[in-house]
Amino acid sequence: MEKLDLGNDKISKLIKKFAIPCVISMIVAALYNIVDQIFIGWSKAGAFGNAATNIVYPFTVIALAFALLIGDGAAALFNLSLGAKNEEKSNLSIGNGLMLLIIISIIITILGIVLNEQILSIFGGNKNEVECYGYAKDYLRIICYGLPFYIIGQGLNASIRSDGSPKYAMASTVVGAISNIILDPIFIFVLKMGVKGAAIATVIGQILTFIVSVLYLKKSKSFKVNKESIKLNKKICKQLISLGLASLITQLAIVIIIAVANNLVSKYGYVTKSSTGASYGVVIPLAVIGICMKVFGIVVSIVIGVSLGGMPIIGYNMGAGNTKRVKQTIKYILIINFIIGFIAFILFEFFPNSIINIFGSKNSFEYIQYAKYCLRIFLGGIILTCITKSLSILLQSMGSSFKSTLLAFSRDVIFFVPLIIIIATISNSVVTMLLSAVIADVLAFILGIILLKSELKKL
Repeated sequence: MEKLDLGNDKISKLIKKFAIPCVISMIVAALYNIVDQIFIGWSKAGAFGNAATNIVYPFTVIALAFALLIGDGAAALFNLSLGAKNEEKSNLSIGNGLMLLIIISIIITILGIVLNEQILSIFGGNKNEVECYGYAKDYLRIICYGLPFYIIGQGLNASIRSDGSPKYAMASTVVGAISNIILDPIFIFVLKMGVKGAAIATVIGQILTFIVSVLYLKKSKSFKVNKESIKLNKKICKQLISLGLASLITQLAIVIIIAVANNLVSKYGYVTKSSTGASYGVVIPLAVIGICMKVFGIVVSIVIGVSLGGMPIIGYNMGAGNTKRVKQTIKYILIINFIIGFIAFILFEFFPNSIINIFGSKNSFEYIQYAKYCLRIFLGGIILTCITKSLSILLQSMGSSFKSTLLAFSRDVIFFVPLIIIIATISNSVVTMLLSAVIADVLAFILGIILLKSELKKL
């Protein structure tokens, strides 16, 4: 790195330099979806529009999952190679990563366009809910056109950050998000395009992020993208995919959670009664769970941002054999993420109304009641979630792809999914099923601590 000495500079200084821009980048990336929901919530589409975006959201997360699989994997391999003074492998890591991003982006885009209705069906779309389904179909169709730009732009972000340019990585994401924030109200309210307008604004923002990210390839510090580096190397591809698996699993777990929750809502929404005696129905839980997951995503984005900010430090020092600095970096990151989780817990438990009102004020009593349940129960274990998510990234940074992947997979799939299905089936309630998240958080936290201790013993 030109200005930062990853092997000797003060750990707190390095984390600050890398993590702050990274956190901002992650938050801004999360805002792409949450901003749409805020403006849609205040539009005529209201809860129907928000429910529609929640149905489409899992597919955009799938796109992000594969972007991070390649992007984070390439960045991790790049840092390990850089620490080991292997320049050729460093170049191949980034070049091969770029080619894989291009290939995957094309495949996912084609699938999204061709399998439009099937995708909506998988994630809880119901043609009987005519208004909601119509919004979802329009939103997905437009979003698909921006997926190549979204996948490549997000995938390159990690490489730019690992090259010692966290501020540039942040800027590439910020420019797209600011564009989305500005264009959303114009397309939705001024041009009266509603949900379609929100999708168009999002795509334009993704294109801008893509342009800024690609331009960096001409000014990179520690790697070169040329004809030699972009030729796919089977060994390099296998290594970077292995290192990026945790990021893929983390995102796909979100997809599975939403898909399962959405389908359970469709099954038990009408039989679950609120305190007024009226049922919650399907649209209210769909909209609320979507909002809850986006708010959850903001917190997790901050945690992952802090953790990814430590990735270059940990990766470099692992490659250099400096285990003391690896342990110091892990300690700093875990303390910071505990504080983040604690602040989030206070907000969710004691100020739920303030969060709910951000997404529209003309909501029914049933809507507000279910939203409070979601924030207080579903996100009740947020402190443990923050530590678990952080541990997964830290294990990935240390080169332990299996343990990282196992931990990322355990909380959301191994523990949460069976629990929410069992609890919802026994109780026939879309409220009681929310308890599954807290139980899963406790179990995953215990597993995470065990895995970290076993990895630290090897150092």
